[in-house]
Amino acid sequence: MTTPPPPPIPPQHYGAAPVQPMSPADEKLWATLINVGGVFFSFFPALIGYLVLKDRGPFVRAHSATALNFQLTLIIAYIVGSILSVIVIGIFILIAAYVLNIVFCIVAAVKANQGQWYTYPMAIAFVR
Repeated sequence: MTTPPPPPIPPQHYGAAPVQPMSPADEKLWATLINVGGVFFSFFPALIGYLVLKDRGPFVRAHSATALNFQLTLIIAYIVGSILSVIVIGIFILIAAYVLNIVFCIVAAVKANQGQWYTYPMAIAFVR
């Protein structure tokens, strides 16, 4: 009498592990860092934060998306200001965009650190 063959091995799924949600304190920390990072590194912290942390919690997703939208809007303002710097108005646009970047990023970081939702004014919604 022969022995029956062993049962087949179930398929192994190789890929991304299920994403663990962050604690509220971690979400506040990362949202604060993403918003402050916009002052120093333009849209890169918001883009990296959005791509990496968007599935980790609704608070950090909202803050990273709004920060990315604002930084992309500022890039448009910098391009327009650079083109218009041939005439004097472009210099004022560049200065205004620079000041608004500092002020609104600090306000958003403070709101994120307090656990409050924040939407940047004057930002075009590219990412939701």
